[in-house]
Amino acid sequence: MKGNMEERAAALAQYIIETGATVRAAAKKFGLSKSTVHKDLVDRLPLFRPDLYRQAKEVLERNKAQRHIRGGAATREKYRGK
Repeated sequence: MKGNMEERAAALAQYIIETGATVRAAAKKFGLSKSTVHKDLVDRLPLFRPDLYRQAKEVLERNKAQRHIRGGAATREKYRGK
């Protein structure tokens, strides 16, 4: 999904809002790098869709707050052999 950056940023934000996906999951879904997704959401989106940016930012902040929990769970599963 290359092309128009504004459309791409809006589509990424909509996906994250609807699914609660992380930046990494959105990047994988859209075939982009994490850096591109983050730049689209944080730098480009507020310029032309501030309403969508605020909603996406809430999800990103929630994911950031839960990041340490997901990491601990993944490590625990790794060493349990699952």
